[in-house]
Amino acid sequence: MLRTILLGSCVMVQGQYLRSLPDGKIVVLVEGHQFTGHPVAQRKAA
Repeated sequence: MLRTILLGSCVMVQGQYLRSLPDGKIVVLVEGHQFTGHPVAQRKAA
């Protein structure tokens, strides 16, 4: 499943969801690299 995370004030990364961390952050995989950040809220389609 693809997830989007916020790395900084305006930098987002989208990648394959790997796991959740106890502090509320999640880890995603992008081209072999793991990134950790706060998940972006998912919206329902209109």
